Amino acid sequence: MKRRRIDRDRLTTLIIAVVLAALVVPRVWHWWQNRGPWVDPIAHYMIHTGLTTTLKMSAMTVVGSVVIGILLGTLLTIRFLPSRALIRAYIEVWRGLPIVVTLFLIYFAFPKAVTLPGGYHLSAFTAAVVTLILWGSAQVAEATRGAVQSIPREQHEAASALGFGWVGRHVFVILPQAIRRLLPPLVSLLVNIIQNTTVASLIGVAEVLETANRSVERLTFLTPSSHAFEIYSAVMALFFVISFPFTRLAAYLERRLV
Repeated sequence: MKRRRIDRDRLTTLIIAVVLAALVVPRVWHWWQNRGPWVDPIAHYMIHTGLTTTLKMSAMTVVGSVVIGILLGTLLTIRFLPSRALIRAYIEVWRGLPIVVTLFLIYFAFPKAVTLPGGYHLSAFTAAVVTLILWGSAQVAEATRGAVQSIPREQHEAASALGFGWVGRHVFVILPQAIRRLLPPLVSLLVNIIQNTTVASLIGVAEVLETANRSVERLTFLTPSSHAFEIYSAVMALFFVISFPFTRLAAYLERRLV
């Protein structure tokens, strides 16, 4: 019954994709063949500047979130109240705050409260990456805690019987099993991170949405039409093309690994 339901879901997804492609692709191709002279420079700007910045920001955020989150989530399973309280506070604060509020705290408030060595000032890009890492690592930490605690107690006891200490037990026995269960939420987190990079436009980072905003403003100033619909539709399509394969991958991994 479960297998039949999965096959139905796949068939429904395939039918929707085919219908959308049949409706959208011919219109997009016709528009592209008859595009105006403003399209090529804006497409080049949005892809080479905006998309590059978005992907770079996403990659740095994923690495930082996974490293910090897995470490904190594993330490959260230790029955030592002070460390658990500190890690729990970290998770609840950065999960509970809206990302926009965290972004403003890091970019505007933090430099006023703390003087960095050498008079260093956080760039808008760095502030955005730090913000996303704080949010992402809190998500990963909570998911890691659940994954580690889901490993049967017998696995811990067997590793201890083989002479592993706490660190060796977790590195060689527990975490490899937990990460298998952690892969689906990590892929879903990647999608959320890619989509949440758009908040960086609020402080002027030239990611995809910000380059689209600048392009609309420039066209509004130089031409009678801003072409806002076409530009923001391109942003929507770009995020969909990036996100959709990862959402399907997360669903596939959840069926196979969890």
